[in-house]
Amino acid sequence: NSRQPPKHTTADHNGVSVIQSQTHASSALPAAAGGLQQVPQLIPANPSGAGGKALPPSKMKKPPADKDSEEYRQRRERNNLAVKKSRMRSKQKALDTQQRVNELKEENERLEAKIKLLSKELSVLKDLFLEHAHNLADNVQPPAGTGASSPAPNSTSANGQ
Repeated sequence: NSRQPPKHTTADHNGVSVIQSQTHASSALPAAAGGLQQVPQLIPANPSGAGGKALPPSKMKKPPADKDSEEYRQRRERNNLAVKKSRMRSKQKALDTQQRVNELKEENERLEAKIKLLSKELSVLKDLFLEHAHNLADNVQPPAGTGASSPAPNSTSANGQ
């Protein structure tokens, strides 16, 4: 039997459609003895919804309030305060960031000046060390027949004199 029984669709209060089909007494199904039979096939009432998921109450579309109503005025006032607060936070964050940038620039300048100073000091100390090392090398000549067992010049004795 290729003929489909007529179907009736009703929607319950949750937005879910229930398909009911009317069966005939000559049907092959034993439960079709008389009347309508509910088919447990669920179809969303709004197929363009969010992938079949129910929206939370906060995301559901509310009917637009009358612009003269008290509710509309309160919502606009709350929204205006929220926008004002958000803009103030954004400005404060930008000011804090700019202040931090300025502090880091100053610290960077101080560190670069310190690097220059330390580089100059290192150069001077290197020159002094090399000059002193050359003077020591020129003044110290190992004696010709004796080993390296003699003490170096300007050394002090064991008792500190």
